[in-house]
Amino acid sequence: MPEHVHVHAPHELNEGNEAETRRERTLEIIAAFLLALTTLAIAWSGYQAARWSGLQAERYTQASAARSLANRAEVDADEERLEDLLNFNRWLEATSAGNREIAVLYERRFRDEFRPAFDAWIALDPLIDTDAPPSPQDMREYVIADAEESERLERIADVRFEQGREATENADQYIFTTVFFAAVLFFSGISLRFEWIRLRLVMLGLAVVFLMWGLVQLITMPTH
Repeated sequence: MPEHVHVHAPHELNEGNEAETRRERTLEIIAAFLLALTTLAIAWSGYQAARWSGLQAERYTQASAARSLANRAEVDADEERLEDLLNFNRWLEATSAGNREIAVLYERRFRDEFRPAFDAWIALDPLIDTDAPPSPQDMREYVIADAEESERLERIADVRFEQGREATENADQYIFTTVFFAAVLFFSGISLRFEWIRLRLVMLGLAVVFLMWGLVQLITMPTH
């Protein structure tokens, strides 16, 4: 019977194959880790972008509503100023003409907000003292609640608009960061296609650089 001949590969060749296999498995594990970590980062970045976009829409809506209410309050304040001015001018005409009864009638029509300023103005004896303000509307006691409300709402509108603008910038920044994470997915995934180890290392190196930059951005950016 013919004898069976057993051919054994050189020990050095086996060690080389095992080392290459371990190296490939290590690179595959690194690529898989980068893909997994990047996927989580993209999910978080997308979540934050959606949250900031929602806040942006909410703040812009609040700013618009506040400005609308401020404009309405300002219109009411202008109408009240005009009413105070007309009643005061009629009172002044009746008083100058010596018609006390008509003057009292117009004085009764004064609004409650106008009366403190009118009383303070009368206390200065303006009909005799030429240094007195020409009208109660020039007195510091003349305060219109609607005018103050309009200013308050305008300040709220400015704050809400600024918050909406900041939310827009944050949402855009999170979306921009996902571009770098997409690059990580690309380089990590394509590295598995190459048999040349050096090219694999270059692809994985680029993936790590983009991933680190993106993670630093996520850490430093505000969350909502």
